[in-house]
Amino acid sequence: MHDLVGPLGILVRVLIAILSSAIRVLREYERAVVFRLGRAIPGKGPGIIFLIPFVDKIVKVSLRVVVMDVPPQDVITRDNVSVKVNAVLYFRVVDPTSAILEVENFLFATSQLAQTTLRSVLGQVELDELLAEREAVNLRLQTIIDRQTDAWGIKVSSVEVKDVDLPVEMKRAMARQAEAERERRAKVINAEGEFQASQRLAEAAAIIQTQPAALQLRYLQTLAEIATENNSTTLFPIPIDLLEALRNRLVPPSPTGA
Repeated sequence: MHDLVGPLGILVRVLIAILSSAIRVLREYERAVVFRLGRAIPGKGPGIIFLIPFVDKIVKVSLRVVVMDVPPQDVITRDNVSVKVNAVLYFRVVDPTSAILEVENFLFATSQLAQTTLRSVLGQVELDELLAEREAVNLRLQTIIDRQTDAWGIKVSSVEVKDVDLPVEMKRAMARQAEAERERRAKVINAEGEFQASQRLAEAAAIIQTQPAALQLRYLQTLAEIATENNSTTLFPIPIDLLEALRNRLVPPSPTGA
C-alpha cells in the first residue's frame, strides 16, 4: 500500500503540471503569440486558451498604451543653437504578431527610433520655431515615428516635447530681448496716449476759441480746485476781460441818453 502511494502521487503531480502548461488565462488587455514547433500561429486571447504541452510556446503582449520617456538629447538647431531636449512618447501595440516577429525588442527599438528622430527633426528647425510652434514640431515627430513603426504593428498616438534646456548665455540674451520688447511696447503705448491727448487738447482749444466764456469758466474752476487742495495763499492775476465780463453781468449798462 505504501509502495502504491508513491507512484500515484508522482502521476498526479505530472498530470497537474501538464494541465497547468496546457491552460493559460489572459487578461482583457493581453494577447498571446503562439509558436507551435517554432512556427507562429494566429494570436489568441483574452480569456482561457488551450495549448499543446511541450509543443506550444507563447509570448504575451500587452495592448495598453505605453508611456515612454525619451532621454534628453543634445541637439543643434538650424540656427546653430545648442540645446538639450527631452520628450515623451505614447504608443500601443495593434498587431501583436508583427510586434514579436518583425523586431527583436519592440520597446527598445521604438525608444531608439524616437531618440534619433528627435535629434533629426529638431536639427531642421530654428530655436524660435521650437519654442513658439511646439504643436507643429510634435506633429512632425509623431508622423515620422508612426510611419516607421507601422511595420512593427505599433501605433504612435502622440509625441510631446517636454523640456528645452537652453544655454545660460542664450537665456540671458532672451531675457534682454524680452526686456527690450517690453520697453518698446511701453514707449509705443505712451506715445499713443500723448497723441490722443494732443488731439483732445486741440479739439478743446478749438471749442474755447469759439466760446470765450468757456475759458473764463475754466479759469474760475482752476482757482476753486487750487483753493480746495492747497492751504497756502496763492495769488493769481485776474484778466481784465474776465472782470469786465463779470461787471457787465452784474451791473447792466445804463440806457442811452439817460
